[in-house]
Amino acid sequence: MPLDDARPPDDSSLLDAYSHAVISVVDRVGPAVVRVERLAEAGRPTGGTGSGVVIAGDGLVLTNSHVVGGGTRMRLTFAEGTSREARVMGDDPDTDLALLRTDLPAGTPAAVLGDSKALRRGQLVVAIGNPLGFESTVTAGVVSALGRSLRATSGRLIDDVIQTDAALNPGNSGGPLVSSTGEVVGINTAMIARAQGICFAVASNTAVVTVSEFIAHGRVRRAHIGIAAETVPLPRRIGLATGAGRRAIRISEVVPGGPAAAAGLLAGDLILSLDGIAVEGADDLVRLLNASRIGKETVVSVLRGGVVETRTLIPVERQPRK
Repeated sequence: MPLDDARPPDDSSLLDAYSHAVISVVDRVGPAVVRVERLAEAGRPTGGTGSGVVIAGDGLVLTNSHVVGGGTRMRLTFAEGTSREARVMGDDPDTDLALLRTDLPAGTPAAVLGDSKALRRGQLVVAIGNPLGFESTVTAGVVSALGRSLRATSGRLIDDVIQTDAALNPGNSGGPLVSSTGEVVGINTAMIARAQGICFAVASNTAVVTVSEFIAHGRVRRAHIGIAAETVPLPRRIGLATGAGRRAIRISEVVPGGPAAAAGLLAGDLILSLDGIAVEGADDLVRLLNASRIGKETVVSVLRGGVVETRTLIPVERQPRK
């Protein structure tokens, strides 16, 4: 082809496709996004505004725990301006998720929770919020990273967090992170303002498990074994000899009458593994002690006096904080 016939590439079709994808997502999911406002209660002032998303036609709304702020009564404002009161069905600071129930205005659609494990880095995502209660605010970006961990306000690590460069506007916490197919793949939870708009969302797969626990039990059940512990480095020779990792957790206190005490664990023991899974820190132990271990025999490998021993204990349900 002669050089004179060379033409600059035409990006209009690309831009149109991108715009169409974002507009399609907003049209589909935007009407399901609500403003969430905490109502004043005895001993608790009003405040705590954010966003949420309707996930079921019977009035279930998913938002952040830090938006709920320990309250029990919320006011929801929908995209067309209608307001409804809602009650808190479940509040879990450990995952920064809360579930509300309300009477939906007629015709309010519900968004679909997708499979966050199907996400890929570089994939288009759209963050939608409803901070003013009259119209959705929209930002778009890509999935920057998957499988991140984020420290919740409770101190526990939230696993499988999605990192995206879709900027979050003020008041958008609790709103959905949506894929180009219109499925909710995360609940926007945090933004690091000084890190050039790095934003995070709790994965939808985490939300599915949490919502199931809320519906079944009114809370997220977790196990505990009745110890206080700290993370300590493990000498390399011991790690190699035992198959453990580079760290372990040292028991600093055993609760009398608890599962660990019943199994004969002692202060000073180093916990190396649970059911053969290496425990390299307190976060690992908390992660492994999920609802599936409540009432189930669990084998604990400990190092005591230079000798590896195994003990069997039965974790019990951790009582929620009051």
